[in-house]
Amino acid sequence: MTGRARARARGFCRSPELRQLGQPQPASWSHPTVPDSEASTSTDLGTDRIPQRLKEGVSVGDGAGSTLIQKGGKTWNSFLELGIHTREKLAHVKDSKTGSTGVPVKLVTNLFNLVLPREWHLFQYHVVFSPELASKRLRIALLYSHSKFLKKAKVFDGTMLFLSEKLEEKVTKLSGETQKGIYVTITITLISELPSSSPTCIQVFNIIFKKVLQKLSMYQIGRHFYSPSDPVEIPRHKLSLWPGFAVSVSQFESKLMFAADVIHKVLRNETVLEFMTGLYNRKDKSHFIETCEKELLGCIVLTRYNNRTYRIDDIDWSVKPTDTFQRRDGIKITYCDYYKQQYDISLSDLSQPMLVSQLKSKGIDSGEARIAHLVPELCFLTGLSKKVTSDFRLMKDLATETCLNPIRRQQRLSRLADNIQRNTEARFELETWGLQFGCQMSLTGRVAPSEKILMLDSICQPMSAADWSRDMRHYKLLGVQPLNNWLIVCSHRNEDVAESLLSCLRRVSGPMGFHFGKPKIIKVQENTAAFMRAIQQHTNPDVQLVMCILPSNQKDCYDSIKKFLSLDHPIPSQCVLARTLSRQGMMMSIATKIAMQVVCKLGGELWAVEIPLKSLMVVGIDVNRETCARGRSVVGFVSSSNSGITRWFSRCILQNTKTEMADCLKVCMKGALDRWYRYNHSFPARIIVYRDGVGDGQLQTIVDYEVPQLLSSLRDSNSGYSPKVSVIVVRKKCMPRFFTEMNGTLQNPPLGTVVDSEATRPEWYDFYLISQAAHRGTITPTYYNVIYDDNGLKPDHMQRLTYKLCHLYYNWPGLIKIPAPCQYAHKLTFLVGQSIHREPSMELADCLFYL
Repeated sequence: MTGRARARARGFCRSPELRQLGQPQPASWSHPTVPDSEASTSTDLGTDRIPQRLKEGVSVGDGAGSTLIQKGGKTWNSFLELGIHTREKLAHVKDSKTGSTGVPVKLVTNLFNLVLPREWHLFQYHVVFSPELASKRLRIALLYSHSKFLKKAKVFDGTMLFLSEKLEEKVTKLSGETQKGIYVTITITLISELPSSSPTCIQVFNIIFKKVLQKLSMYQIGRHFYSPSDPVEIPRHKLSLWPGFAVSVSQFESKLMFAADVIHKVLRNETVLEFMTGLYNRKDKSHFIETCEKELLGCIVLTRYNNRTYRIDDIDWSVKPTDTFQRRDGIKITYCDYYKQQYDISLSDLSQPMLVSQLKSKGIDSGEARIAHLVPELCFLTGLSKKVTSDFRLMKDLATETCLNPIRRQQRLSRLADNIQRNTEARFELETWGLQFGCQMSLTGRVAPSEKILMLDSICQPMSAADWSRDMRHYKLLGVQPLNNWLIVCSHRNEDVAESLLSCLRRVSGPMGFHFGKPKIIKVQENTAAFMRAIQQHTNPDVQLVMCILPSNQKDCYDSIKKFLSLDHPIPSQCVLARTLSRQGMMMSIATKIAMQVVCKLGGELWAVEIPLKSLMVVGIDVNRETCARGRSVVGFVSSSNSGITRWFSRCILQNTKTEMADCLKVCMKGALDRWYRYNHSFPARIIVYRDGVGDGQLQTIVDYEVPQLLSSLRDSNSGYSPKVSVIVVRKKCMPRFFTEMNGTLQNPPLGTVVDSEATRPEWYDFYLISQAAHRGTITPTYYNVIYDDNGLKPDHMQRLTYKLCHLYYNWPGLIKIPAPCQYAHKLTFLVGQSIHREPSMELADCLFYL
């Protein structure tokens, strides 16, 4: 839908003949609007409704009365997982989930010990005001004004009060008076007495550290904290980097620990108004509005006067800074007067339009939509534009500043720890709660042995486990199909490029054992229509592959080719940019990669690793959003179809749901089992499922919703088939980092490093694995959580199998961050969600057509 169509749908129209920026149009919003600062501020706690079980009464000490702490009315998703206990159902790891094989390695972490008194408890109270007060700020002010709470450690959200010290009475009654002379009775009732390991306590500890970082003059943007006073400037591209920290407090195996990771916020030193003015000056002015909306809608902006971020959902060309709005107290005021009074900011352009951001609802049953009007002059763009990301020098500079090596990262972590311990206010905040900030934690990990790469008639022992691309040129691939009938479509200008590529493909394919026949070369004009006509005219059932040498990286051309050859006429396709093939010094390397991709797209196998378990099927599942249609998601399902785990079955299904849960696992698993039976004449005895793409707070849904789907599709009472099943949640982003100390300096840990103790969680069967090298910066480990397992594999075997699977991604001759089936599923969902937007033909299910 175009910007103008969206406007009509919302009840106002914009004139395409608009010439003056900010010229008012006859339109109005039907929803109440406020400037961003007049919107209700986000709060530490926000439980506005008391569960029925609390109203009925809960005995002190049972912990049942603890509620989930919310931010802005929505539960902090990462805390939803604190009460999930999956390990207790896994008998073989109930006593110990720690492996024993591998070479021990000493590791330093980014975790800091937190010490509490032995008998420490958190006391949770329910607070009632009579008469009821709508203002949360007023409720907080009335409660805190009492001398009883002046020097107490406390957290109050307007309904729930948390104290580190118990009040004398179970029910305490207080009174107060508002500025308007209204007498209020406050009833405070003890609900629960919680141990430090309680999920509610963990949430309170995180709120405490939020206050601590604020006392260190750090500003919260989103969930993280930044130091605007110490920016890194990149003036050439009008960019600033704000250094900061992502922090959290969690209960690990036997200790409460504080985790901190160094992050950066990329900000443009360019306001939205400056960006709009630039567009107006250099673009076709008759399409200025459409261009503005295309460039800005969906962007995230920062208002530096309050350090908050907002998403631009629309641009209201009918509202100007001189227009008025109604404040909370009922007084009408213009936007320009408001910012002058509130922030002492004078607006320079009084004809600029207003940006519109839909605010997150704070109530569970919110009514009409709440939107905020933002002034473009005061909004700074965040992130990088497409033009900037293509600048190699800039990206190199950004990588230098943000990809910190272990030494620089450790220096920043040590500085943060010193600031917390030395700052009087921060230390006092912790001490009032009985918290003591401890030392940085060290632990022992284990390094798994390197894997041998199995080729057709030999074994490759690569020089580097991270990359064996050079070794590949001297070995025959495991299984290939000859390419005899294929097409090359290129523009007239790129005919020489096509011939050069063919020459290199013949040179590299011989040692691989891959036969390249002579293709039919079709020369066309440099436009999408010409490419599509040629493909439609020359493809037939005998064509094995269509290779397109594209003159530019226009997305519509690529998408059209992929749609036709994945849906209407299913044939594997290979698209290559002519610019890529112009790098003469890299042609052999490029040709090697293309040859290996073509082998995979024809259903071939490149290499293998030794898999001791026989009759084992591994599955990778990933879920991504569909970019064209809101409310749809793409489920990618990739499973191995042979015992060597070298052949793959791929299925992709689009589902009409906004969640990232998969509804189609029964269908996908049935197809995978049928394909396995076709090749092996039996069903797999063991199935291990790796579930990627799980967001914060979704773990319980995976356990309750997706695991039963998988099990019901595998347990057939009629045939008696009942394989052993494991389900593992894979997370590429996690807070803990690990460094090893060698030769007096910190370095990244060796490949194959496993951590399954101390930094893991006691209620889960989990471990960290480092399976990817970092040429610069610090490695982020991959986090694995086994949520269901009746295979009964020892922790060593599960960890080693996972490490082996990280060697089997055929699009990269080296180790990758996650198991190969997960990466295949991700590539499949990316292609479908970005380009095809429909389910690919099942005729391509046996080949990795999406590489």
